[in-house]
Order: sequence, then C-alpha cells, then structure tokens
Amino acid sequence: MMRKIFTPSRLRLLVQAGFALFLVWTGVRFLAHVNWALGLTETFTPKPPAVEGFLPISALIAAKRLLFTGQWDPVHPAGLVIFLAIVGMSLLLRKGFCGHICPVGFLSNLLERLGRKLGLTWQPGQRGRRLLGAPKYLLLLGFCWVAVTMNLADTEEFLRAPFNMVADTKMLLFFQSPSAVTLGALGALAAASIVIPAFWCRALCPYGALLGVLARLSPTAITRNADTCVSCGRCAKACPVGLPVDKTLRVASPDCQGCVECVGACPVKGCLGVSLFGRRIPWWAIAAGCLALLIGASLVADALGYWQSPIAPQMARRMHMLMFGGMPDF
Repeated sequence: MMRKIFTPSRLRLLVQAGFALFLVWTGVRFLAHVNWALGLTETFTPKPPAVEGFLPISALIAAKRLLFTGQWDPVHPAGLVIFLAIVGMSLLLRKGFCGHICPVGFLSNLLERLGRKLGLTWQPGQRGRRLLGAPKYLLLLGFCWVAVTMNLADTEEFLRAPFNMVADTKMLLFFQSPSAVTLGALGALAAASIVIPAFWCRALCPYGALLGVLARLSPTAITRNADTCVSCGRCAKACPVGLPVDKTLRVASPDCQGCVECVGACPVKGCLGVSLFGRRIPWWAIAAGCLALLIGASLVADALGYWQSPIAPQMARRMHMLMFGGMPDF
C-alpha cells in the first residue's frame, strides 16, 4: 500500500508544490520589502535572498566575473549561489531542477495533467521535437554571446548599474500590472502547454537549454533493461517531453528532465531505473539530491557571507526612490 502512495509522479508533485509554497512566502516577503523601499510603508522587511534566483541573466554575467576575477557578485550574491547550485545539479543529476523544483515546471506539470485528462495531449515525433527545441538554443546562444563578448569593465558596469540593482523589483512590478499583450502571451503559453506537454521548457526556455547542454556530462541517467522490457510503451507515453524511453538503453537526451515519470509508469520491477556511473540508485535520489544541493548551497553561502546582499537597506531604499520616483529618504 505504501509503495502505491509513494510513487515518482506523486513525489515529484509534492516536491514541486512544496517549493512553490516556499516561493509564495518569498513573494509575500519581497512585496513587503518593495513597499518599504518605495516609501509606501515605514515597516521594514528584509529582502528575501531567494528572490534573486529569478535573475538568471544577471547571475550568468556575475558567474563570468567570478571566473575571471575570483570576486563574488556585489549586488545579487544569492542569485549567483542559486545559479551555480543549479549548474551543479545539472552536471550531477541531469535536469533535476527542471523536473522537480522549477516553478514553471510545476505549472507545466499541472497543465500537462489537465491536457491528459481532457484528451488533448499531443507529442511531436523526433523531427518535430528537434524543431520545437530550436528556439531555446537560439535564445541561449544570444545570451551567451552577450556574456562572452562583454569585457570585464562592461561586466562590472552592468552589475553595478542602477537597473540591475532593482531588476528584481522591476520584475515584480511588471507582473503586478501586466499588459493585455503580456496576459495574451501567458494565455497562449498555457494553452500550448495543455496540448504539448512542457511547451515552454522544450521550446523557449534558454535556462533549460543551458542545463540540458550541461546535463550531457552528467553521470546520472535513466537506464532500461532490455532483457526484462515487455515493450509496452508506457514509459514513453508518460515522458513529459516525449522521449522514446522504450527504445533507449540509456536516456542521454538534453531534454530529459530527470522527473522519473517513466520509471513510475513501467509495469516491470527493475526494468527502468536511475543509474549513477552505471550503478542503480533509488529513483527518488534525483529529487532528494537536487533539494540537498540547493539547501546546502544556501546554508554554506550564508555562513560564508555570500547570501545576504551587502547593499545597506537605506541605500537600497534611496536607489528605489530614484529609479521609481519620489524623493530619496535622507
């Protein structure tokens, strides 16, 4: 009975939902911080560092600065911690972040379940998958080109620019008052995700494209025992990104999210599983490992002073006043 309750699909949904609740709490705290920074309240609320995880472009440029100078991000230190932790996840545990933690992945999971219940789900073939995935790699190339061609002086100027200092606030205000075009685009993405599972992740997410490239180096993979396989095709049908798991001995595709939905769908015990350096490990190890890396990185960074922003609260408030209107609070 316990085994039926504790399934890969349910564990994935539980982890995603738990992380989503944490992000809701983070958002509420961040909104209170922004209200204080904009002078709408005199009750000070510290900025939750986790919100900086939504600034991957800034983190990418900060990672380049770290590589060439050895210096940590002076504006969004937690953003760089989260970025490097997610990179580490991909190198060790494939795209486990996408499959178990990412909030957009959680929404995609819910929309996929709705599509399957409505009978609207459609999976493109091999050529269709390649065409579908092309845009996200083009976007990734564009962002990487900007980061690579930016010299260190420009990198420093970007990170310390007023725009970057309040980028997280700009993002919050943007989604607080979305335009009709924004709402239309989000609605179209949601509709597309009902029909084509994980549409955003597969077609447009440059972050996912980067993690997929890095995941090709991962020693962790879904493996299939051809001797015990009954060729039922359930694993391929359960795969959110439509990979032909039933025809592959080792799933090494950059699109594999490590969600282990295929393992849960397999009717033959031990036929499908998660392998690390060729040795089977528990199917829940990807989810547990990703959580451990993310939480562990934040705790270590906090202990070393690389988690909380070094910008003084009053300085941050003055910056917000100057960028968004009002008089500086001297």
